[in-house]
Amino acid sequence: MEGSSGEAAAELPVANWRRDFSRAFQYYLDRSTPHPVGRWLGTLAAAVIYSLRVYYVQGFYIVSYGLGIYVLNLLIGFLSPKEDPELEVLDGASLPTKGSDEFRPFIRRLPEFKFWYSITKAFCIAFVMTFFSVFDVPVFWPILLCYWIVLFVLTMKRQILHMIKYKYVPFSIGKQRYTGKKSSSSTGSSKD
Repeated sequence: MEGSSGEAAAELPVANWRRDFSRAFQYYLDRSTPHPVGRWLGTLAAAVIYSLRVYYVQGFYIVSYGLGIYVLNLLIGFLSPKEDPELEVLDGASLPTKGSDEFRPFIRRLPEFKFWYSITKAFCIAFVMTFFSVFDVPVFWPILLCYWIVLFVLTMKRQILHMIKYKYVPFSIGKQRYTGKKSSSSTGSSKD
């Protein structure tokens, strides 16, 4: 009995530290939510630091290739609608395909915040992996780069054709505003 209470007392500070760290991390994550430009600049800084590390050590090309495939997968989720018209049975919850269909806003399969968080986490994990020589597998990196470019082009071609077929655009610039119908009397010339 005494041994088990001693182990519980030893685990208590670790559990408290983990809980406090988790709360602080979530607090700062929540505070960063309304600042997308700052978040993406931070991710860009992490990507530059990772790229400099890979360039400096001249290795870890397999890690970089895996990171590229993962980011491409996230990008596809970011550009895809939540409910894919090809997979869904038409139950009224799909994207409009004709001009007369009701407008439904584009809802992403992967929201912007989760997209940002996943990419940032991926760059941080890949950066940490560059400190372990077990991940530095010797490969001819131009082949990996060419293969990734071909994969990117084919995947984006398929995604763009999907966007054209189902007539959706995953980006919106500014807030949509209703302008109303213009009356014919205001557009005609006045006779005096």
